[in-house]
Amino acid sequence: MNSVTAPHLAVLDDETEITQMLTVYLTAQGFRVSALHSGRELMALMARDAPALLLLDLGLPGEDGFAIARAVREHWHCGLIIVTGRGDAIDKVVGLEVGADDYVTKPFDLRELLARIKAVLRRTAPPLPIAPAVAPPMPAPSGQVLRFARWELNMAARRLLDPSGIEVSLTTGEFEILGVLATHPNRVLTRDFLLESTRGREAGPFDRTIDVQIGRLRRKLEPDPANPQIIKSVRGAGYILVAKVEVT
Repeated sequence: MNSVTAPHLAVLDDETEITQMLTVYLTAQGFRVSALHSGRELMALMARDAPALLLLDLGLPGEDGFAIARAVREHWHCGLIIVTGRGDAIDKVVGLEVGADDYVTKPFDLRELLARIKAVLRRTAPPLPIAPAVAPPMPAPSGQVLRFARWELNMAARRLLDPSGIEVSLTTGEFEILGVLATHPNRVLTRDFLLESTRGREAGPFDRTIDVQIGRLRRKLEPDPANPQIIKSVRGAGYILVAKVEVT
């Protein structure tokens, strides 16, 4: 794999030893790595050569790591793994709320981090285009567009349209959970089922991952998130999408 086709990773950490270690290791694994030490450097990189995935440390001197994560998630489509010494459960929840795909605490095992990077890249990779020279473009296969409660979820294009036809941005995790709920309508799905169907055990999900992402989905889908009518909780069991789903 050459430097042009190698997946591009960015490592943002104020500790030079960490960025050097990760650069050497991840380059040896076939990645192209950009080592950064400040939010300003990251924003400059995102403008000229956005990476496929960002490894972000929260403990940057004089900077808010969560604010950086939020800005990345709002303006760019890339994988995001928080790699930090903050192991508090609240920090993990906040990290997921701002859109991180995974959360790794220091010290970490390089092989485990590599597995998590590959898992996030698989989930965030765009669908491969059809080469016109091989075959003409084909319509999306049956079952790729799901309509419920006047919302439209296009599974192939990974797009969600609101009742007025406006696209609503979803993180990778939000899209995957909504996709599982919409393909199993009016059935109670446990948290374990949702975790297995989206992140998988290799991603090392946290106990509240599903709850946090369901909360974010409700804020985007429900007129009154405090009184949800589309995605409901079933006490002690899990979640259910209460709507008729039309598949085309």
